[in-house]
Amino acid sequence: MSITVTNITKTFGPQKALDDVSFSINKGEIVGFLGPNGAGKSTMMRILTTYYKADTGDAEVNGFDVLTSETDVQKSIGYLPEHNPLYLEMYVKEYLAFNADVYQISKSKIGEVIEQTGLTPESHKKIGQLSKGYRQRVGLAAALLHDPEVLILDEPTTGLDPNQLVEIRKLIREIGKEKTILLSTHIMKEVEAVCDRVIIISKGKLVADKKLEELRESEEQIIEVEFDYRVEEQLLNQLPNVSNVKNTGGFVYEITFATSKDMRPAVFDFAHDNQLKTLQLSRKNKNLESLFSELTA
Repeated sequence: MSITVTNITKTFGPQKALDDVSFSINKGEIVGFLGPNGAGKSTMMRILTTYYKADTGDAEVNGFDVLTSETDVQKSIGYLPEHNPLYLEMYVKEYLAFNADVYQISKSKIGEVIEQTGLTPESHKKIGQLSKGYRQRVGLAAALLHDPEVLILDEPTTGLDPNQLVEIRKLIREIGKEKTILLSTHIMKEVEAVCDRVIIISKGKLVADKKLEELRESEEQIIEVEFDYRVEEQLLNQLPNVSNVKNTGGFVYEITFATSKDMRPAVFDFAHDNQLKTLQLSRKNKNLESLFSELTA
């Protein structure tokens, strides 16, 4: 196992941030750590990185105990915190050289991680001159510099624009081919885009642990569609396999279908046959969306 957590509890004064949490992550998995803000995700990550100590319970990273083998754990982990701590006045290569000195490793690795994280065109600049997306890449490069076996990423796409989101997700998937990754987020699409498995935590308790493949096998889906004109819900109910129709505001509808077959073409054809324009059309993972809402409400 790359990560093993057993009955971890952590309190801050009267607040119980983690309550008897247990899970394990196999080598090579990309696991999404889901939960609302304040659920305890960051606290767990800080325990795994040895920054916090649990009140009770045990945790191991790469076979090293987080309490008794702190240095070995830190060498095994590459950590990108939610608020990426960068020295904005330093140049990219200068910052990575500084990190290499901290880890006491050869600076020959710097060029490799710059290329791996797509920093080459910006590597001559000061970090303060970079966009948020490239600053995240610098943080990832620093996390990869000592070639850790486990990556812990806390909200790695916070504040990125849509193009930067796609780029960082692609980068995480590529890195995940060689590393074990625990990725904290409260964004459903983040998990669907990059993860193999999801762990959901709510109010400090672990409430779900499932493979994404299991969630995708659901015989139910939601199609979100926006037309250019209001449609009577009874007309949409006549589409095949419809189990529910909901107007979510304006001309936007959520149509639930009791089938795993992609029903977007049927909705598009409905719009065409009724002389409607389709302004947006997307498919949601009903199972993941509903599971998260039910367990974290």
